[in-house]
Amino acid sequence: MKILGISGSLRKGSFNTALLHAAVGMAPAGIELIARTIHGVPLYDADLEAADGIPEKVRELKDLAIAADGIMLFTPEYNNSLPGVFKNAIDWMSRPSTDIAQVFGGKPIAVLGASPGNFGTILSQNAWLTVLRTLGAEAWFGGRLMVSRAGSVFNEEGQLVDDKVKHNLAVFIEGFCAFVGDRKTG
Repeated sequence: MKILGISGSLRKGSFNTALLHAAVGMAPAGIELIARTIHGVPLYDADLEAADGIPEKVRELKDLAIAADGIMLFTPEYNNSLPGVFKNAIDWMSRPSTDIAQVFGGKPIAVLGASPGNFGTILSQNAWLTVLRTLGAEAWFGGRLMVSRAGSVFNEEGQLVDDKVKHNLAVFIEGFCAFVGDRKTG
Protein backbone atom coordinates (compact mmCIF):
# COMPACT_ATOMS: atom_id res chain seq x y z
CA MET A 1 0.00 0.00 0.00
CA LYS A 2 1.23 3.50 -0.84
CA ILE A 3 0.44 6.55 1.27
CA LEU A 4 1.48 10.05 0.19
CA GLY A 5 2.40 12.35 3.07
CA ILE A 6 2.60 16.06 2.30
CA SER A 7 4.01 18.65 4.70
CA GLY A 8 2.30 22.00 4.22
CA SER A 9 5.09 24.12 5.63
CA LEU A 10 7.91 25.95 3.87
CA ARG A 11 9.95 26.54 7.03
CA LYS A 12 13.33 24.79 7.12
CA GLY A 13 12.81 23.68 10.74
CA SER A 14 9.14 22.83 10.25
CA PHE A 15 7.54 20.76 13.00
CA ASN A 16 5.15 19.32 10.40
CA THR A 17 7.96 18.19 8.13
CA ALA A 18 9.64 16.66 11.19
CA LEU A 19 6.38 14.91 12.08
CA LEU A 20 6.13 13.59 8.51
CA HIS A 21 9.68 12.22 8.68
CA ALA A 22 8.89 10.55 12.01
CA ALA A 23 5.78 9.02 10.42
CA VAL A 24 7.83 7.58 7.56
CA GLY A 25 9.96 5.75 10.12
CA MET A 26 6.86 4.39 11.84
CA ALA A 27 5.00 3.12 8.79
CA PRO A 28 3.77 -0.43 9.39
CA ALA A 29 5.21 -3.32 7.39
CA GLY A 30 3.86 -3.34 3.85
CA ILE A 31 3.16 0.41 3.87
CA GLU A 32 5.23 2.79 1.79
CA LEU A 33 4.83 6.31 3.17
CA ILE A 34 6.16 8.74 0.56
CA ALA A 35 7.22 12.09 2.06
CA ARG A 36 6.90 15.32 0.09
CA THR A 37 6.71 19.02 0.85
CA ILE A 38 5.18 21.93 -1.03
CA HIS A 39 8.57 23.53 -1.77
CA GLY A 40 8.66 24.63 -5.40
CA VAL A 41 4.91 25.09 -5.85
CA PRO A 42 4.36 28.61 -7.25
CA LEU A 43 1.43 30.81 -6.29
CA TYR A 44 -1.59 29.78 -8.32
CA ASP A 45 -2.15 32.06 -11.30
CA ALA A 46 -4.62 31.11 -14.03
CA ASP A 47 -2.57 33.12 -16.53
CA LEU A 48 0.52 31.07 -15.64
CA GLU A 49 -1.49 27.87 -16.00
CA ALA A 50 -2.83 28.98 -19.41
CA ALA A 51 0.61 30.00 -20.67
CA ASP A 52 2.79 27.23 -19.23
CA GLY A 53 0.46 24.47 -18.03
CA ILE A 54 0.90 22.65 -14.74
CA PRO A 55 4.27 23.30 -13.05
CA GLU A 56 6.58 20.28 -12.72
CA LYS A 57 6.42 20.21 -8.88
CA VAL A 58 2.61 20.22 -9.02
CA ARG A 59 2.62 17.48 -11.66
CA GLU A 60 4.86 15.39 -9.38
CA LEU A 61 2.48 15.83 -6.43
CA LYS A 62 -0.55 15.04 -8.59
CA ASP A 63 1.05 11.90 -10.02
CA LEU A 64 1.99 10.71 -6.53
CA ALA A 65 -1.54 11.45 -5.26
CA ILE A 66 -3.13 9.54 -8.14
CA ALA A 67 -0.86 6.52 -7.53
CA ALA A 68 -1.36 6.61 -3.75
CA ASP A 69 -3.98 4.61 -1.93
CA GLY A 70 -4.33 7.42 0.62
CA ILE A 71 -2.97 10.85 1.49
CA MET A 72 -1.89 12.34 4.81
CA LEU A 73 -1.83 16.14 5.08
CA PHE A 74 0.63 17.37 7.74
CA THR A 75 -0.77 20.84 8.32
CA PRO A 76 0.48 23.83 10.26
CA GLU A 77 -2.05 26.27 11.68
CA TYR A 78 -1.76 29.94 10.80
CA ASN A 79 -4.09 32.49 12.41
CA ASN A 80 -6.53 29.79 13.53
CA SER A 81 -6.91 28.28 10.06
CA LEU A 82 -5.16 26.39 7.31
CA PRO A 83 -1.97 27.82 5.79
CA GLY A 84 -2.45 29.70 2.54
CA VAL A 85 0.67 28.15 1.00
CA PHE A 86 -0.66 24.63 1.65
CA LYS A 87 -4.11 25.48 0.30
CA ASN A 88 -2.38 26.97 -2.74
CA ALA A 89 -0.62 23.64 -3.41
CA ILE A 90 -3.90 21.73 -3.15
CA ASP A 91 -5.56 24.32 -5.42
CA TRP A 92 -2.83 23.73 -8.02
CA MET A 93 -3.32 19.96 -7.66
CA SER A 94 -7.00 20.46 -8.53
CA ARG A 95 -6.10 21.99 -11.91
CA PRO A 96 -7.42 21.49 -14.45
CA SER A 97 -10.74 20.96 -12.70
CA THR A 98 -11.37 17.89 -14.86
CA ASP A 99 -8.56 16.17 -12.87
CA ILE A 100 -10.19 16.62 -9.44
CA ALA A 101 -11.96 13.26 -9.47
CA GLN A 102 -8.78 11.44 -10.51
CA VAL A 103 -6.57 13.14 -7.93
CA PHE A 104 -8.95 13.45 -4.96
CA GLY A 105 -12.27 11.74 -5.73
CA GLY A 106 -13.00 9.11 -3.09
CA LYS A 107 -9.36 9.21 -1.96
CA PRO A 108 -8.93 8.52 1.77
CA ILE A 109 -7.26 11.54 3.36
CA ALA A 110 -6.11 12.07 6.93
CA VAL A 111 -5.19 15.44 8.41
CA LEU A 112 -2.76 15.84 11.28
CA GLY A 113 -0.39 18.50 12.44
CA ALA A 114 2.02 20.03 14.89
CA SER A 115 2.05 23.53 16.31
CA PRO A 116 4.09 25.44 18.88
CA GLY A 117 0.82 26.61 20.46
CA ASN A 118 -1.31 24.96 23.14
CA PHE A 119 -4.13 23.74 20.90
CA GLY A 120 -2.21 21.82 18.25
CA THR A 121 -3.77 22.29 14.84
CA ILE A 122 -7.43 21.65 15.61
CA LEU A 123 -8.74 24.74 13.80
CA SER A 124 -6.57 24.13 10.74
CA GLN A 125 -7.70 20.50 10.62
CA ASN A 126 -11.33 21.58 10.86
CA ALA A 127 -10.82 24.14 8.06
CA TRP A 128 -9.45 21.41 5.78
CA LEU A 129 -12.69 19.42 6.04
CA THR A 130 -14.62 21.85 3.82
CA VAL A 131 -11.87 21.76 1.20
CA LEU A 132 -11.68 17.95 1.24
CA ARG A 133 -15.46 17.64 0.99
CA THR A 134 -15.49 20.01 -2.00
CA LEU A 135 -12.80 17.93 -3.73
CA GLY A 136 -14.76 14.71 -3.17
CA ALA A 137 -12.10 13.16 -0.95
CA GLU A 138 -12.99 10.75 1.82
CA ALA A 139 -11.77 12.35 5.03
CA TRP A 140 -10.80 9.89 7.75
CA PHE A 141 -12.33 10.62 11.13
CA GLY A 142 -11.05 7.54 12.96
CA GLY A 143 -8.46 9.51 14.86
CA ARG A 144 -7.05 12.96 15.43
CA LEU A 145 -3.49 13.95 16.01
CA MET A 146 -2.78 17.50 17.07
CA VAL A 147 0.70 17.89 18.46
CA SER A 148 0.73 20.94 20.72
CA ARG A 149 3.82 22.64 22.14
CA ALA A 150 5.77 21.00 19.32
CA GLY A 151 8.98 22.74 20.32
CA SER A 152 9.16 20.41 23.31
CA VAL A 153 8.52 17.12 21.46
CA PHE A 154 11.26 17.42 18.82
CA ASN A 155 14.98 17.82 19.48
CA GLU A 156 17.26 20.30 17.72
CA GLU A 157 17.78 17.85 14.83
CA GLY A 158 14.02 17.59 14.26
CA GLN A 159 13.70 14.09 15.70
CA LEU A 160 10.57 13.17 17.61
CA VAL A 161 11.65 12.52 21.21
CA ASP A 162 8.35 12.50 23.13
CA ASP A 163 7.22 8.92 23.81
CA LYS A 164 3.54 9.79 24.18
CA VAL A 165 3.51 11.63 20.84
CA LYS A 166 5.41 8.72 19.23
CA HIS A 167 2.77 6.31 20.50
CA ASN A 168 -0.10 8.55 19.35
CA LEU A 169 1.49 8.96 15.92
CA ALA A 170 1.94 5.20 15.53
CA VAL A 171 -1.70 4.60 16.51
CA PHE A 172 -2.85 7.29 14.09
CA ILE A 173 -0.85 5.84 11.19
CA GLU A 174 -2.04 2.30 11.89
CA GLY A 175 -5.66 3.46 12.09
CA PHE A 176 -5.47 5.40 8.83
CA CYS A 177 -3.71 2.55 7.02
CA ALA A 178 -6.40 0.12 8.22
CA PHE A 179 -9.06 2.52 6.92
CA VAL A 180 -7.30 2.75 3.54
CA GLY A 181 -6.89 -1.04 3.43
CA ASP A 182 -10.60 -1.52 4.12
CA ARG A 183 -11.41 0.80 1.19
CA LYS A 184 -9.09 -1.16 -1.12
CA THR A 185 -10.56 -4.57 -0.25
CA GLY A 186 -14.15 -3.51 0.32
